[in-house]
Amino acid sequence: MTVIVTGGSRGIGRSVVERLCADGVAVLFTHSASDDEAREVEDRLGPLARGVRLDVTAQDAPGRLFDLAESSGEVTGLVNNAGVTGRLGPIVGLSDDDLRRVVEVNLIGPIRLCREAARRWKGRNGKSIVTVSSVAARTGSPGEYVAYAATKAAVETMTVGLAKELAPGVRVNAVSPGTIDTTIHARAGEPGRAWRVAERIPLARPGKPAEIAEAVTWLLSGHASYITGAILDVSGGL
Repeated sequence: MTVIVTGGSRGIGRSVVERLCADGVAVLFTHSASDDEAREVEDRLGPLARGVRLDVTAQDAPGRLFDLAESSGEVTGLVNNAGVTGRLGPIVGLSDDDLRRVVEVNLIGPIRLCREAARRWKGRNGKSIVTVSSVAARTGSPGEYVAYAATKAAVETMTVGLAKELAPGVRVNAVSPGTIDTTIHARAGEPGRAWRVAERIPLARPGKPAEIAEAVTWLLSGHASYITGAILDVSGGL
């Protein structure tokens, strides 16, 4: 069996790929421009991990991605992990270009991939979709990532709706991470943000990508066979 993971060359996605491969699951993962990091993942994990450079917002992305994955065997899972925050700061500084990119990557991309999965998996059982959301969907992330937060709230609504629409053959869930110590903060303009906000977290530290990967892979597995439409909060109590 094969699982598709978007944004799998670094951060949470990379940890999901590693965790799945450790369980003997083949993974096709995407990356947008991190060729060296993707190659390192492939070299280290071996034939179970295969990367493809692909923009999840491209018109042909859903069909192309599923065709590639199906060439290696039956596709049993989809993990919508690819995401962008835009620049850290108040909404008055958000450009239209950044706004479009945030919405296209975080919301339109996952919806189109879920639609492709629904079309291909119609009438089949044992399939699973997990989307990586964010605690920002609850907090709104004022002064930092309001547009990003809005897209994450939207994918949680998508999760609830699709879980009911695609049952019983396809389970649809989401994982909502809190502040996780990854390079996403540096790309948004503040490398140390994860530890700066840690004082607000009851467990007094940022999360680790591997801790989110455990939740994602559990929801994909048969151990979560009676769970659909759930938003699993992994936020350290935030």
